[in-house]
Order: sequence, then C-alpha cells, then structure tokens
Amino acid sequence: MGLLNWLAVSSSSMIALAIVALLVGAAIAYGLSVGWAKSRARIARSRAEQLLNEAREKAESIVERAHIEAKEEALKLREEIEQEVAGTRAELKEAERRLAKREDNLEKKIDALSTQERSLQAQERQLQDRDKALSLKEKELAEIVSQQRDQLLKISGMSLEEARELLLSRLKHDVERESAAIVENAITAAKETAEEKSREIILTAIQRYAAEHTSDHTVSAVDIPSDDMKGRVIGREGRNIRAFEKATGVDVIVDDTPGVVVVSAFDPIRREVARISLERLIQDGRIHPARIEEIVEQVRKEVEKQVQELGKKASMEANVGGLHRKQIDLLGRLNFRTSYGQNVLRHSIEVAYLCQVMADELGLDGALARRCGLLHDIGKAVDHEVEGGHPQIGADICKRFNERPEVINAIAGHHGDVPATSPYTPLVAAADAISASRPGSRRESLERYIKRLEALEGIANQFPGVKQSYAIQAGREVRVIVDANRIDDKMAVKTARDIAQRIEKEMTYPGEIKVTLLREVRAVEYAR
Repeated sequence: MGLLNWLAVSSSSMIALAIVALLVGAAIAYGLSVGWAKSRARIARSRAEQLLNEAREKAESIVERAHIEAKEEALKLREEIEQEVAGTRAELKEAERRLAKREDNLEKKIDALSTQERSLQAQERQLQDRDKALSLKEKELAEIVSQQRDQLLKISGMSLEEARELLLSRLKHDVERESAAIVENAITAAKETAEEKSREIILTAIQRYAAEHTSDHTVSAVDIPSDDMKGRVIGREGRNIRAFEKATGVDVIVDDTPGVVVVSAFDPIRREVARISLERLIQDGRIHPARIEEIVEQVRKEVEKQVQELGKKASMEANVGGLHRKQIDLLGRLNFRTSYGQNVLRHSIEVAYLCQVMADELGLDGALARRCGLLHDIGKAVDHEVEGGHPQIGADICKRFNERPEVINAIAGHHGDVPATSPYTPLVAAADAISASRPGSRRESLERYIKRLEALEGIANQFPGVKQSYAIQAGREVRVIVDANRIDDKMAVKTARDIAQRIEKEMTYPGEIKVTLLREVRAVEYAR
C-alpha cells in the first residue's frame, strides 16, 4: 500500500516536472524564434535598401542615357532640317534662274511677234491694193467678154440659150467618153488584178496540199472461187440468197458470169456490209440462213465501229473539233460514198485543206474555213434516204447541230443553189471545183466519157454561125470556131455566153467547162 502511494506521488511529480520542462522549452523556443525573426527582418531591410539604391542608380543612368540620346537625335534632326533648307534654297534659286531665262525668251518672242505683226499688216495693205487692181481688171475683162460674146452671137446668128445648149452637149459628150474610158480601164485593171491574185491563191493552195492523183471506187462484185461455191451461195431453191438479201437489204445478182457475184444497193453502208459478209461466208464455207444472220450482224457492228473511227480520224486529220457524234458518223459514211469514182471523204478533207490555205492567204479564219470545207458534202451520206439535193440536206443536218451561219451557208451554197452570205461560201465552191477537176481525181466510164464529149460538141454546133467545135482537155473545155462574116466581135461574146448557159442547163458534169470561141478573119491574095 505504501508502495502504491509512493508510486502515485512519484508519477504526479514526474508529470509536474514534465509540464514545467515543456513550458521552459516553449519559452526558449519562442525567444529563439523572435530573435531569428528580428534577425531576418534586419537582413531584409538591408537587402531592400540595397536594391533601392541599385534601382536609383540604374534609373539615374537610364535617364542620363535618354538625355544623351535625345540630344543626339535633336542634333541629327537639326542637321537634316538644315540640309533640306539648303536644298530648298538651291531649288528656289534654280527655279528663279529658269523663270528669269523664260522671261527673257518671252520678251524676245514678243519682239519677234511684234515684228511679224508689222510685216503682216504691210502684206495685208499690199493684198488690198492687189484686190482693188484685180477687181478693176475683172470689170474690164467682163466688158471685153461681153463685147466679144455679142460679136460672136452676131456672127454665128445663134441666141445665148442655143450657144449654151451646144456647149453643154459637147461637154457632156466629152465627159461621157472620158468616163467610159476610165470605167473600162478600171474594170480591165480590176479583172487582171483579180484574175492574177485568184490564180496565185489557187496555185498556192494546190501546191501546199498535194493529194494523191488516184481515185477510190467501191467494188460491189465478189469473187467466187468455183461454180460449186456459187451454188452453195444460192442454196437449195434459193433459200440462202433470199436469207442473205433479207438480212443485208441488198440485191444479189447471180448471172452466168463465171466467178463473180454482184451486190447491188443504193445504200453504200449496206453494200459494204453485204460485200464483207459474203466474202466471209465464202471463206468459212458454212452457208445457211442462221450462219448468214450471225455473220451479217457481226459485220454490221464492225462496219459501224469502222464508220465512227473513220469519222474521228477525218476530223482529226482536218483538225476540226467540236463535232457531234452524229456528224462524225456521217463523215465516216462518206468513206463508202463515191462521186465519179472519187472518194467523198477524201474529197472533203482535200476541200478542207484547200479552204484553209486560201482563207489564210486572204486573211480570213482558217479554222472556220476548214470546218466549212470538211462538212460541205455531209449531205451525201444520206442523200439516198432524204429528199432534196445534198447541199440542202447537209445544211439542214448541220443546222440541227447548231453550226455557225457561215458553215450552213457554205454547205447550202457551194453549188450556187443559194446566194452566198459570207466569204467562205465561194472559197468552198472554188476548193470543191479544184479537188474535183484535178487530174486523176475522178473517172468515168469510156462510154459516158464519149457521150459527154459528143454532147458538148452537139450543143455548140446548134448555134447559128458556128462552123466547127472541138471538146478538148477531157471535156473540160470546148473550142468553138465561128464564121467571121456572120458573127462580129460583140456577137462572139454573146454566143460564147449562150453556149455556156446552154451547157449548164442541159448537162451534168463535175467541176466546170470552159467555152472558148474563136473568130478569125483571113485575107488571102496571090502575087503573080
């Protein structure tokens, strides 16, 4: 029990001691912290004072440097202003000098003008004196002329009106004769110049575009290797040939001519399809209605594709773009169309190039001229299907595809069917005639050729006063010899024109025909 009391007293004493120790420690710590804080404050104040002193020194140095820079800038501005003032003074002095010089010049000019004015006044007085003298002389001359006129009237016995009418009639006759001579000379010079210029342009065009001198011809005859193959083409009771004609739309002529079957059709595309199909059937050997339909359909697709390719190739060759697909198709069809043996597509390309060359020589649009030339015969692709001539058909087709008016007029008027409204129409007509009339471009059968020559000579021989006529240059010229006693020079010109108009009216021919009429007077005597 005592031990417990002692432990209790001891523990309370220890607690008290611990509390006292804590209080003493806290006091010491507080004192130390207060001292440390005061020490830090002193250090901070000294540091702040140091920073303030440094800031003041820097501010003073900045202000001093700013003052120095300001003084330097002021000095620079003062120097610049002084230089500008000096330059302005120099300019003012120069301007003053120029003004003084100009003033001197003006004074000299004023003096010169004053001198001229005095001279002009003197000349004016002289002219007035001359006018007075001339007026006096005119009055004297008028009196003299009046006296002479009265004397002439007395001598001639004519009145004044009669004399005036006689003089005017003579003057009128002289003026008419001189004007007629001037007009004749002008017309002759214009014709010579125009003929020379046109010949030069045409020769240049022909030389720059030298095409082949051969003509194409679409063959409608198919070779048959044997009579047995001809029988197979006909088929039992003609069923093969009927199926072939039905599938192709052409007429197949099988006669006694050995080794040949003739394909006849107005449509050149159908004829070409039929020709190729028949050749393939002969090569294949299997000829029956089903095979015929298969081959014909296959060839038709190939020909349609070929037509498109030919049209595109022609437009690219002629350098004509922007064509409608239908126009390209029609151009391709022209490859299978001939005119007097000449391939119409090649003819169109020739005309396009010739038109461009002539248009360039004349200062016109060469691209537009090429377009007119390429499309001028496009109506021939469908002229067997549509009523009317190929110029109007082609013009209607191109009008639907919004071609320019110059192109439409060139197509419609290249044969003179409609009046020309643009310079490209006569260009196309000339190029068309050049392409058609060049040697080797077209050919005719011998029988038709002879008939045309005979027709030319027959038309010329029907006119009164014609002694003989000869068709020369393959029918492109007819020479007519007339009786000089029955036809004079004026009638010779009229007769030649009448013959040409009669040929145009009654005959069909490619290009043009020249009519040359010869009138000759021969005087024959013998010296014995």
